[in-house]
Amino acid sequence: MSEAVSRGRGEYSLAGRVAVVCGGSSGIGAATVERLAKAGATVVVGYNAGKERADALIAKLPAGRHLALKIPMEDSAAINAAAAEVRERLGRADVLVNSAGVTRAVPHANLDALDDEIFDRILRTNVRGPFSAIRAFAPLLKASGDAIVVNISSLSAMTGLGSSIAYCASKAALDTMGMSLARVLGPEIRVIGVSPAAVATDFVPGRGREAVEKQAAATPLKIVAEADDVALAVMSAITHLRLTTGSVLVVDSGRHL
Repeated sequence: MSEAVSRGRGEYSLAGRVAVVCGGSSGIGAATVERLAKAGATVVVGYNAGKERADALIAKLPAGRHLALKIPMEDSAAINAAAAEVRERLGRADVLVNSAGVTRAVPHANLDALDDEIFDRILRTNVRGPFSAIRAFAPLLKASGDAIVVNISSLSAMTGLGSSIAYCASKAALDTMGMSLARVLGPEIRVIGVSPAAVATDFVPGRGREAVEKQAAATPLKIVAEADDVALAVMSAITHLRLTTGSVLVVDSGRHL
């Protein structure tokens, strides 16, 4: 029997593994950090401007060699430096979660308001940034031999509805990029997207909880998505979807229906 057929795949244990979470100081990223640490991983909390939040989060985690590292999605050199520091200080990386992102609320019909600066920043952060992180950490993930990348996407990639046209486009690009990377990074690395609808965080400027509740009320399940709900989906992708790669897991209470 060939290796591809006979190689066993059970639940993915996080004990002794290192997980890097870009955008890990708040929102979905922070909830994912807590879940990963609770499951036994050593977690690198990547942040941009949220060093104090990252340090406070680490202080709450189970004891371990957790690190807070500046991993700004718009700076490839800094991402490379972070990967080198992880290699030096922890010696490995088995999980990479790309949760960092940015948006601006711009009405879709107001084309002039979506200027080049806003558009370019959203694409740099939400598309090039995750690619740069995957590129930088790929050698460590490959060396693991059994690694995973999880990209936090959005239902906006499928519906074209969201905070701005540029944001929708960026998440569609992220999903397509995930398919391309899944082909070339296997068998050592799985690549899975997690695609929530509106989540009750402060990610979208000016969108309060009431707006999220209104969206949830229109779904079949009528459940407001919290950051931890998405983190649980991330954990399922990491620990249980062992034969899944190049796919996107929708977490939206059925809003796409």
